[in-house]
Amino acid sequence: MGNSIVVGLDIGTTKIACFVGKQNDHGKIEIITMGKSESLGVIRGDVRNIDRTVESIIAAVTQAQSRVTGHLNIRSVYVGIAGQHIKSIQHSGLITRDNAESLIRQPDIDALIDDMYKMVMKPGEEIISVFPQEFIIDNEPGHKDPIGIAGGRLESNCHIITGNVSAVRSIKNCIELAQLEVKEIILEPIASSHAVLGEEEKEAGVVLVDIGGGTTDVAIFYEGILRHTAVIPFGGNIITDDIKQGCQIMRKYAEQLKVKYGSASPTDSLLHQVVGIPGIRPGANKKEITVRTLSMIIEARMSEIIDFVKYEILNSGYEDKMSAGIVLTGGGSQLKHLPQLVMLRTGLDARIGYPTEHLANTKEMAENLASPIFATGIGLVINGFQSLSKFKNVTDSDKIDDPSASPEGPRETFFTKMLKKFEDKVPRMFKEED
Repeated sequence: MGNSIVVGLDIGTTKIACFVGKQNDHGKIEIITMGKSESLGVIRGDVRNIDRTVESIIAAVTQAQSRVTGHLNIRSVYVGIAGQHIKSIQHSGLITRDNAESLIRQPDIDALIDDMYKMVMKPGEEIISVFPQEFIIDNEPGHKDPIGIAGGRLESNCHIITGNVSAVRSIKNCIELAQLEVKEIILEPIASSHAVLGEEEKEAGVVLVDIGGGTTDVAIFYEGILRHTAVIPFGGNIITDDIKQGCQIMRKYAEQLKVKYGSASPTDSLLHQVVGIPGIRPGANKKEITVRTLSMIIEARMSEIIDFVKYEILNSGYEDKMSAGIVLTGGGSQLKHLPQLVMLRTGLDARIGYPTEHLANTKEMAENLASPIFATGIGLVINGFQSLSKFKNVTDSDKIDDPSASPEGPRETFFTKMLKKFEDKVPRMFKEED
């Protein structure tokens, strides 16, 4: 078929998901396949066990490739990064152009951004991403887009994302050991924002809250510009742990309780319902837990996480400019009544962000992808196409080939060789309990 593709790889605490997208004839993005596996070596966004993480990556990529009619050869990926080591700083950059009479073009902005990457960081830290904000041209401030304006002195206030060198290296090692190439490393809430936020929301002022398994990531936009980012070291897994300890039950039952009966605000009509949980020892009596008790445990921890989010909003200095409110996404956003609790504690409107809003998929495929847990992975694909369009460097390195066009049939790849090995670990359904 010869269509250029982009692959997004979401390396999360609870899952590793691989999404493959292409652009249709109208320039709209379609997700053509995806693969998902349990994340075995990641804790709170950080890779702790490289071998097990590589195993999970291979399983997810293998599943994605096996679902495509024809031969799909995945060679490079756009990968997300999160974790407690992520930090952000504000810094100004400056370049002097040789010809002040010529118009500013994209290479000038690229040169300014590249210069920011040369900043001297603290030992053990490196710059992951640089986001220019307003530009200053020949001491005249307030330019959102300097392209097409003449000037000799180009300055910008930049939002800079930094991370731990070893954490970034661990992610790259995992990708390379899986025999893939890293196209770009992207902060996960930035990726999610591409999938669930509209340009009008970013212009009006919006807070993206991505509640993952290990961390909750915050990104604040105003006037279409990224203004503030933060990583809160709590996510959906800590709620599961609270239920486990508070109800004194096994963790797998705590997760099932959270998913099936969990509510962020104890106002449900089922509050007096009693749920029976098997005992730890075989033959032991069932443990009875009320939905009210469960909801109180969940509300206490979610209120703490929301208070951290509120602090980051205040810390950004844009608390009075968030006209579009808060958009919740990620697996943790699926708790019942969460938007109501967020509105109560922050005073801002809140909604759940679904990652299919900007896709051109068929209704059936869109339904399979319409879960907040896929926001980061789908956002990585969208970000990848934006990068290719921006820098005009679309290549033929990743192709979907028609096997009938080759007399030798489809080439055997590393992942097809590994398919049987990991087949028992590869889920065959799109919809699974996260």
